[in-house]
Amino acid sequence: MKSLFLSLSFFLSLSALQAQESNSISTVFNKLNSGHPTEVEETWQKLKDESKIPFIHSDSILFLYRGNATTVEWMGDFNGWGYVKEFPNKGRKIANTDIWYLKSKFPADARLDYKILVDGSNWIIDPANALQQWSGVGGGSPNSELRMPNWKEDTNTLAQPHVPKGELIRDVLIDSKSLGYQITYSVYLPYNYKQYGPLAVAYVTDGYEYMHPQLGNMITTLDNLIAGNKISPIIVIFVDNREPVNRANNRRMAELAMNSKYLNFFGTELIPAIEAQYPVKPEAKNRAIIGTSMGGLTAAYFAFARPDWFGLAGIQSPAFYSKPKIYSLCEGNADVQLKISMTTGLINDTNSDSRKMSEILKASSCVYQYREVNEGHSWGNWRRLIDDILIDLFGE
Repeated sequence: MKSLFLSLSFFLSLSALQAQESNSISTVFNKLNSGHPTEVEETWQKLKDESKIPFIHSDSILFLYRGNATTVEWMGDFNGWGYVKEFPNKGRKIANTDIWYLKSKFPADARLDYKILVDGSNWIIDPANALQQWSGVGGGSPNSELRMPNWKEDTNTLAQPHVPKGELIRDVLIDSKSLGYQITYSVYLPYNYKQYGPLAVAYVTDGYEYMHPQLGNMITTLDNLIAGNKISPIIVIFVDNREPVNRANNRRMAELAMNSKYLNFFGTELIPAIEAQYPVKPEAKNRAIIGTSMGGLTAAYFAFARPDWFGLAGIQSPAFYSKPKIYSLCEGNADVQLKISMTTGLINDTNSDSRKMSEILKASSCVYQYREVNEGHSWGNWRRLIDDILIDLFGE
């Protein structure tokens, strides 16, 4: 479980970096910079064999790359993938070697995606780092992954051999009159679900990504939480924003941008179809909408626009900046009784927008939980917080 306290905003100062550089980092760097080819080779090989590239000590890090290049840069969550120009991301070459380096500092519990940019055009994963995380919403290609010492993997995201597995009905088609095209969705049914009677239900946008083992891996989390009696058994509807006949066409940017037609599709077509086929509780207080980024915006929009349809909302790294009118929709709704769980990363993610919404929720009659973590806009962030959201909304 992740901490509920509000972390300090991410900040990096080059002068502080130089003043506080750890002795361990200095020792490794000095060996690579010794000028003695044998010592350089032995140090490099030892680091590789022990999976210590990048080399991390406490909150300090030494990024390393070996190869022929004119320029080497490190791009990732820490510099907004190039948009945050203030972050010093350009590597320097160690004299008389083909080794490039970058020294930096991050919070000791951070987890970050990154790539290496060679000669300004060749984006590569770190060849010396085996840790990888598939990229953000709509992603499918790996990034290299940096795990700082105090970051811990959430066991709820890991498959357990003796946990009963739920059933997944994949790729059900529905013709939408509201939208004028077909939508695909998948249905998660908890293990032996018929024994429970009617169940609460969660609708999840970007459903393909939330289900994918390399991205959200939500199916595993659901199995673990239900088996561990951490949440009540629930049915989950994973709605795919990709066009069914052309999966390369992801319609999420239109569908998830406070789209009233998309909301109407859920309320008048999808929800009735699910309730006609599966044993779900029909009350809004037992129905959730969950999403990340643009889907997080949609979750807030759906819940506040139609609290008679959705009484629960899971909001991850919400893209509120894209539709600022979401604040006025949520503000001043003293009579709306919602249960909300919201999360964000602190490293070039959506924390400023999320904090603004948190203040609005604090002044409302909603029951809400809010979490911040030292991560970026990535499935590595969202996957690890799905269990918290589910427990907030459906906890025993």
